[in-house]
Amino acid sequence: MPDSLGERLREARTKRGLSLRSVAQSLGVSASLISQVEIGKTQPSVQTLYALASHLGVSLDELVGLPAGPAPEDTKTPEMFGHSGPALPDVQRGAENPVIEMENGVRWERLAVGAGGPVDALLVTYEPGAASSVEGKLMRHAGVEYAYLLEGELTLHIDFDTHVLQPGDSLQFDSVRPHLYSNQGSVPAKGVWFVFGRRQHNQSMRDAPVVSSAAAVGSASAPGSAVDVLRAMDGL
Repeated sequence: MPDSLGERLREARTKRGLSLRSVAQSLGVSASLISQVEIGKTQPSVQTLYALASHLGVSLDELVGLPAGPAPEDTKTPEMFGHSGPALPDVQRGAENPVIEMENGVRWERLAVGAGGPVDALLVTYEPGAASSVEGKLMRHAGVEYAYLLEGELTLHIDFDTHVLQPGDSLQFDSVRPHLYSNQGSVPAKGVWFVFGRRQHNQSMRDAPVVSSAAAVGSASAPGSAVDVLRAMDGL
């Protein structure tokens, strides 16, 4: 078993027959950065580490040398759950979802998340003509972004590339890469988003105002970009 993070990353990459250049291009970083991480000369950011783990198909536990997989059932005690039975789910009804609406027609609903947890779970609806930035500028923030489009058509602008997403399409990328979503179709586009690690390592490009959980479309307090919305979600 490799002893260091870099060695584990190199082993995972070579097992899949991937070159340094191909991994770097997929993550939007330089091949020299990946090389320096593998030989132990530098440590990856949390966002890059999440993206590497996802791209290479390995768990973070494996990369940092922790045992993989859940604990055996016979090692779980009632004290671990805080009561005598198995842990109960935290249910959030649809009508209870905190909502933030951007002034240009994007509706964000925060789904059930644990207090202070590592993931932003969101149901997002883009009306025709709406975009994740009112000014139409590419934005970036900390974390790794995952999404699944449920209905409609959504265009992702990332770096210098453009991808048109259809229902059933999914995506993942390091959110520090400049990106913008826009609905250039004629019907609303709706999808589920998960942003992992943003809250713990917030490196947003600018501060965002905190708005209410029911900001009205077109109101003065409505956020102007997805970065504003994510920061505002922290206060809900």
